Amino acid sequence: MSKPMILWFEDIGIADVQAVGGKNASLGEMTAALAQKGVKVPSGFATTADAYRAFIHDNELAPRITEHLSAFHSGGCTLQEAGQAIRSLFLEAEMPSHIAEEIVSAYAELGRRTGTERPAVAVRSSATAEDLPDASFAGQQETFLNVRGRAALLAACRRCFASLFTDRAISYRDAKGFDHLEVALSIGIQQMVRSDLCGSGVMFSIDTETGFPNAIVISAAWGLGETVVQGSVNPDRYVVFKPLLAQPGTEPIIDKELGGKAFRMVYGEGGSHRTRIVETTEQERQSFVLDNSDIVQLARWAVAIEDHYQRPMDMEWAKDGETGELYIVQARPETVQAQASTSTFRHYRLKEKGDPLLTGAAVGTAIAAGKACVIRTAADIAQFRDGSILITETTDPDWVPVMKRAAGIVTNHGGTTSHAAIVSRELGVPAIVGTGNATEIIAENSEITISCADGDVGTIYASILDFSVTDVDIGSLPATRTDIMVNIANPAAAFQWWRLPARGVGLARMEFIINAHIKVHPMALVHPDRVSAEAQRQIRDLTKGYSDPSEFFVDVLARGIAKLASPYYPHPAIVRLSDFKTNEYAHLVGGDAFEPDEENPMLGFRGASRYYDERYREGFALECRALKRVREELGFSNVIVMVPFCRTPAEADRVLEAMAENGLRRGENGLQIYMMCEIPSNVILAEQFATRFDGFSIGSNDLTQLVLGVDRDSGILANLFDERDEAVTRMISEAIRKAHAAGIKIGICGQGPSNHPDFAAFLISEGIDSMSLNPDSFVRTIKAVAEAEGQSG
Repeated sequence: MSKPMILWFEDIGIADVQAVGGKNASLGEMTAALAQKGVKVPSGFATTADAYRAFIHDNELAPRITEHLSAFHSGGCTLQEAGQAIRSLFLEAEMPSHIAEEIVSAYAELGRRTGTERPAVAVRSSATAEDLPDASFAGQQETFLNVRGRAALLAACRRCFASLFTDRAISYRDAKGFDHLEVALSIGIQQMVRSDLCGSGVMFSIDTETGFPNAIVISAAWGLGETVVQGSVNPDRYVVFKPLLAQPGTEPIIDKELGGKAFRMVYGEGGSHRTRIVETTEQERQSFVLDNSDIVQLARWAVAIEDHYQRPMDMEWAKDGETGELYIVQARPETVQAQASTSTFRHYRLKEKGDPLLTGAAVGTAIAAGKACVIRTAADIAQFRDGSILITETTDPDWVPVMKRAAGIVTNHGGTTSHAAIVSRELGVPAIVGTGNATEIIAENSEITISCADGDVGTIYASILDFSVTDVDIGSLPATRTDIMVNIANPAAAFQWWRLPARGVGLARMEFIINAHIKVHPMALVHPDRVSAEAQRQIRDLTKGYSDPSEFFVDVLARGIAKLASPYYPHPAIVRLSDFKTNEYAHLVGGDAFEPDEENPMLGFRGASRYYDERYREGFALECRALKRVREELGFSNVIVMVPFCRTPAEADRVLEAMAENGLRRGENGLQIYMMCEIPSNVILAEQFATRFDGFSIGSNDLTQLVLGVDRDSGILANLFDERDEAVTRMISEAIRKAHAAGIKIGICGQGPSNHPDFAAFLISEGIDSMSLNPDSFVRTIKAVAEAEGQSG
């Protein structure tokens, strides 16, 4: 009985990798096993590895392929010459009649199934050695879109066979030690989804930069998905928090970034061109490709696919513009972070400041420094200098041989889910993609530093900067009785420290999100008519895509807080209400129209005093709306709200009343409200404050400042500023004693325990419940805490 040359997706599964390659085996597996979970895969079939081998055999290609490869390996010809010669062998060969007949017959059946005489299909390569857990082979073979008709299909199949010997595929197999003639190629022929009328993209079931396992990262652009895969556009980016997807009534989308999406790929019109690139409209560039319900639907599918395969997955999706239906068109194992250790990680930190040139999306978490090598096109690729930082338009997979030799990579275009970014990760080379104009801004041979160490946003600096590299072994950290938590301010860096065994976020600062991401004074968003024309222009630019400027503030703040709360969920995340001083608020866009000029802002209109005051009440309402959304719509019920700089019990009552008016009522839906214990009155009247709040957090900086009368920002008085001074430690002892007597928790969120091991020992002896530390001091401080606990018994 002759072996079949084609198999339908529903007849194959993941065990058939050797027959149909990783890509097609996965499509078959999902078609058969995940339909009941709602996952939709477009109909199609695959040619088998036997069909490829029959093509090789019938055309007597094996000896000639071996001859060309031997010439390349012995130095008799270049990689480019060998690859071109081998591909020509395939393109000039005849498709054996028995294979052609089966392909054409299956294509006709696909037409009957879809109700179309000449259905448009995607013709994708699926090598038998690709999409394995330890090798991505990302972008090594070709894909042909919008193929219609028998002749066009057979021609595309020949070109797929030939693409097993692209220059990059030959180079990659050599590097991985695969025998070129042992690898076979299957072709997937799949019904095209009309994403040219809507959008498509890539999705990972793990954070690709940090390995955080509870995040799903989705990239989206208008039109066919090749623009995202190739990295020719900067796509939208959405991040979803996995553990809350199963919670009814929540949409745990913790990040939404609008991409430039300058172009879209659509179907060609006549002639031999099956696809074409067109510019997007202004409205498309300013609109998200997916709405929240689509984002959540894709994320749920990602969870179902990951659960089925029992490993993190890399998926491609498409949305049909005619039907509105979503589809998964590919799924393969994620190959970099899935193999990384969960107990050890490497932390990079810049040791000096530099002049930032550009920013883009960070790929990896490393830092690299060196001379820039600007190469705009593949025609000039031979000019690359080993060990330099590659600056180019896009990091197309054709550039893999060069990427391997680069210290770092910077591109004008592309997102973190492009094939180029995937290859950069696999090679362990830090990259910053989607900078916009790096090839114009960065001069050839100039000295630069690229840093991916600060989270999602990578920065290029205009000089070589010193940096440190620390290997952190989580497995060696001791257990402690005291809860050791972390302080986090920057949502972009929230996932970097997820491996730390922290028992929650002890201080999440709202100010960073407002200053770095929102950039506008909240009152200016409520009353844009009160600010200057220039401020109004800046507000319009910042709030694009939002019909209500106030909603921009609420949405960005809510998602930023959610991202800070996610790494240690379900442990508590204590979010401090805004504590800008008036001079800091005035620096926000439109801020000068709403802020008084104070002689001493440190002791002025800050913290609790603002929240119930008519001059800020409407701005505070936006903060409350954001927190309510985080807890009730996004689902982060682990968020605890903390009130800073609350001077008197009467002021506490007014703040709690203002919060309740805005939907944040203590005890309702499990809401806990804490107070910063940072003013001497907080300690002296701790019994009264304890009846109003669920917990205290000692702010040792302000408490030291106010007990000793020392301006904490004064360089002249720096030698007098010491939280270990007896006056301060007596205050802290009293606060701890009174909190425990009242039955509430008390922690500390200053740097004192990290800076001074003896201060940490003092806090433990006094019975502090928790310490919240900056992440980079967590490891050394937890060891000191364990030692102090051992000494205290």
